[in-house]
Amino acid sequence: MNQESLHKLSCGLYLISSSFEGKSSGCIANTLQQVTSSPVQLSITLNKDNYTEQLIEKSGVFNATVLTQNIDMDVIRHFGFQSGKDINKYETIEHVIDQEAMPYIQEHMAAYFTCKVVSTLDVGTHVIFVGEVVDMNVLSNEEVMTYAYYHQVKNGATPKNASSYQEKVDKKGWRCSICGYIYEGEELPEDYICPLCGAPASLFEKL
Repeated sequence: MNQESLHKLSCGLYLISSSFEGKSSGCIANTLQQVTSSPVQLSITLNKDNYTEQLIEKSGVFNATVLTQNIDMDVIRHFGFQSGKDINKYETIEHVIDQEAMPYIQEHMAAYFTCKVVSTLDVGTHVIFVGEVVDMNVLSNEEVMTYAYYHQVKNGATPKNASSYQEKVDKKGWRCSICGYIYEGEELPEDYICPLCGAPASLFEKL
């Protein structure tokens, strides 16, 4: 089977957030979809190891914002390549609070959706949440970020926990165990720092 076929599926990039008992977190995902129109329901698929997924499990709510092409890559690195178990992701990021007490970012976001979970489906490594939209609004008219644009123009990588992650077996070098970035070369400098997530050389694996 040609795994490149999966790259032909069109999708966007989204910041998914949730809060429970005073703890908040968010992650970048490409799996948000509208599933019904009356009522409006959205689905999101997240890895069970993801801290945001665990907060959604406990709280029964999630917020989704649509990234635009103007989003700073540092924002994607901040939410996409670090764990909310280790840091408070919203502590240093300007944000607002929705009606379900969840944080979300407005700058360089096209729209936001506040959702209450109405059903879940365990699919092995991931969980699919279906949420009914209880609030939504347009935030900007900037061009939305597609997954293809993220890879082809922004040169973005895909973290291991993502639904669309694919093992790279055709390259030689060193791979970051945090974000999947590949350094091509026989020797990895001892002081090398991952340009995507900032991980040190000690967290790289030889391919």
